[in-house]
Amino acid sequence: MKFYIVDDDINIVKILQDIIEEKKLGEVVGYSYDGDTALKDILEINPDIVLIDYLMPNKDGASLTKEIRKITPDIYFIIISQVSDKEMIAESYNSGIEFFITKPINIIEVEKVIKSVSQKIEMSRAISNIKGMLKLGFEPDKKSKLERENQINRIKYILSSIGILGEKGSYDIIKICQYMIENENDRYIINDINDICLKLGENPKIMKQRMRRAIMKGIRNIANTGIEDYMNECFVKYSNSLFDFESVKAEMDYIRGKRVSGGKVNVIKFIENILVQSQLF
Repeated sequence: MKFYIVDDDINIVKILQDIIEEKKLGEVVGYSYDGDTALKDILEINPDIVLIDYLMPNKDGASLTKEIRKITPDIYFIIISQVSDKEMIAESYNSGIEFFITKPINIIEVEKVIKSVSQKIEMSRAISNIKGMLKLGFEPDKKSKLERENQINRIKYILSSIGILGEKGSYDIIKICQYMIENENDRYIINDINDICLKLGENPKIMKQRMRRAIMKGIRNIANTGIEDYMNECFVKYSNSLFDFESVKAEMDYIRGKRVSGGKVNVIKFIENILVQSQLF
């Protein structure tokens, strides 16, 4: 992964660079101390991940993020700030960031967040590659029976990790994943989930309801985990890969009593995500 760092404190830039290099998380391809310079550099260099301070001269981190994402939506942003009031965090997520990290810098936290975002990028690229292959008419190699079984076991492990393996809807998720693995040659893009349900001998409406309930329990479990320990390994790994992080955050606020409604889930997106995630072990 290629990283770009934006902070008006040279010591913070150095700390973040050292973490990235010492933990072998990727390569720092540039840095700057103000928003205007960062805007020009980032558009030229096109890094994978930008670590950016919220409060900077000329242009704050959220404004810079929003401006760049309009031009280059494939760059991922992590905001780091000493101030962390509710409105600032909300504005940051609305601008399109992946995570908000509070100063002082915690090495373990930075490492976990970067790994989570890097994994999300890898998932996105894997899905794009599959779509590209299908457009060109290429078929990925068929997995062996053992490989398929191992992947199903990894899917079960992920479902267990978010506390929903025993749910009826999880058995439905596993059946659909198994169908995709055995019949779609790694085509982890679901075009018609109703058709798959029918091929499995299930009522699509009922099956989707069961899966939605299970996934909602999963997002609730992840949200509770994040409230108790924001740097919990399971929370960091799955809150931004299986689910949309904004939905996880909304569920956390709902549990805290700060919202009247919680996060939302997308059944198809969840299944596509868990299929790709099961290949990244």
